[in-house]
Amino acid sequence: MNRKISWIVMGALVLSLPGCGGGDKGATTVQQAKVLVKTAPVEKRMINEEVEFTANIEPYKKNYVTPAVSGVRIDRILVDVGDRVRKGQLLVEMDPVQYDQQMVQLMNQQADYNRIKAVYEAGGVSKQELDQAETQLEIQQKNVDNLKKNIRLVSPIDGVVTARNSEEGNLFDNQPVLELMQIDRLKVMAALSEQYFSKVKVGMPVAVTVDIYPGETFEGRVSLIYPALDPQTRTFQVEVTIPNGNGRLRPGMFSRSIFNMGEKEGLMVPDVAVQRQAGTNDRFVYVIKDSVAEYRRVKTGRQVASEIDLLSGVSEGEEVALTSFTKLDDGTLVQIKND
Repeated sequence: MNRKISWIVMGALVLSLPGCGGGDKGATTVQQAKVLVKTAPVEKRMINEEVEFTANIEPYKKNYVTPAVSGVRIDRILVDVGDRVRKGQLLVEMDPVQYDQQMVQLMNQQADYNRIKAVYEAGGVSKQELDQAETQLEIQQKNVDNLKKNIRLVSPIDGVVTARNSEEGNLFDNQPVLELMQIDRLKVMAALSEQYFSKVKVGMPVAVTVDIYPGETFEGRVSLIYPALDPQTRTFQVEVTIPNGNGRLRPGMFSRSIFNMGEKEGLMVPDVAVQRQAGTNDRFVYVIKDSVAEYRRVKTGRQVASEIDLLSGVSEGEEVALTSFTKLDDGTLVQIKND
């Protein structure tokens, strides 16, 4: 070893010995103060796995009453907004002038066909001429049938009139004359994560709540599961049907649908242990390990009473901090005080 370096090292050792270099009076001791925290263990327990979805309530069916031919005058509208209607009930009558004209033309073509057929049987015209007359007659018959359906407009469902967009005497201008909704049953559409695809079944009960009836639950059931997933969101559509015979629910109400997916093992911690990162939606906890705080980002699941299921970030048996969050950081020395 270099002689000069040896003397420096020895000098440093001498200065560090008690009683040397001016005694204890000039020595300083740096020790980080420990932060007192309360903790709770991460506990594994069986919990009901519930998924909540928010959506507006929709009518079970929605139909528009409209003729297929524009420019026809509306003769009579037999119902108004709020009226209940039955399937097949006459709702609107259109001006029959066009129908009457086409009916006269149909009768003329029928007479022409009968005449040509008689001449054909006598050998006076070709089979081609007879076929042409028959084709024209069939086309005119379809025109008349179509007009007949469009001058007497009936309800396609049992429901209620929710909009009336025209008045008697107006010309139909492609805007539906009436809007109908079936509301004795209602539905909500839920977009569920692909992880639940194997758990959702047709007929499965779903609890539905609405804000205007606090504390009250309406029982719906899964009526349709769409077979394909959205590749962008990795979700699939589920239709939930809600009986509404008493009419207390209405389309457009804001609802919450709760799907019970059965029991699962959850890693539960007190909800006060989970903090939100300022300016983000990230959640985190401080795990206390060997008297040191560790920052852990976590993914949260369902809240049960005052506890939250953590889906990632922690393990069973680890201790999480419940207090002193403003004093904690990753690597902070702590002292547990749970008395």
